[in-house]
Amino acid sequence: MSFANRREILFVYSVKDANPNGDPLNANHPRFDEDTEQVLVSDVRIKRTIRDQWLREGKPVFVDGEPKTLKGRFEELKKETGLATGREIMASCLDTRLFGVTFALGKESFSWTGPVQFKWGRSLHAVTVDFVQGTSAFTTEGREGQEKQQRSFRNEYKVPFALIAVYGIANQHASERTGASGEDLELLREALWTGTENLITRSKNEHMPRFYLEIVYRPGFAGKIGSLDEKVVLINEAGEPLSKDEGRALRNLKGCRLDMTELVRVVDNFKEHIESIVVRRDRDLEVQGLSDLKGLGLKTNELQG
Repeated sequence: MSFANRREILFVYSVKDANPNGDPLNANHPRFDEDTEQVLVSDVRIKRTIRDQWLREGKPVFVDGEPKTLKGRFEELKKETGLATGREIMASCLDTRLFGVTFALGKESFSWTGPVQFKWGRSLHAVTVDFVQGTSAFTTEGREGQEKQQRSFRNEYKVPFALIAVYGIANQHASERTGASGEDLELLREALWTGTENLITRSKNEHMPRFYLEIVYRPGFAGKIGSLDEKVVLINEAGEPLSKDEGRALRNLKGCRLDMTELVRVVDNFKEHIESIVVRRDRDLEVQGLSDLKGLGLKTNELQG
């Protein structure tokens, strides 16, 4: 059954000494806005974090990250599920129900617009990108059984620290076609948080979820606040927005706070349309305005960080 309540999502996470989202067409340099000096993260990267967590949990996912053709993956799922058609199989997978799919195989073709869409994420401050060079050595067999050592050089990029905000929206109208349910959205919420914690690869280590806010609107409401990520700012100990120099100097959460004063003001304006709010916060992140949000009188579900 499709979900009836439109939702808006704000997710904030930190990256330390890692590459948030490398650009393969630019030597895997972190995606970067040269003017604002913010690092960028694509919606595809965010969806991959969620999918990978679902795969760890053994949940049904269509895009499993393996190099397969559409026909090959379809035949795999056909055997696993016992279902026959593309529509049936796509409707059985979490990612296609939530993110959509374009399917064209044999005589069957259709396209679903996903109910859940993410905007590109941006760091909430200016960020430094470091270029790092390294070497690796391995031993090979030379002439007459003698061993010799060979070295290869490695170039990579990393950011010392970044606090990144991501905005998403769940459109109830699109869910009528894909069959995405409220339970699916709860699984997405958990996978986004836990999947970020589980980004434990060489280039993605030290990714940590810090803050999650979900606005659940009343059934029938089809509007939105929009761009929740642009309604929060990082401030210094004096209560002023971070300068570019202060942003580049950040190496952890100390010396900065997430200020959601503007977001609280806008939420107050939409209060009559809001059914509830879901909040999850890592205790290491100081959030200014959170108590004001709770003071609006809205039903608030605060999850354990």
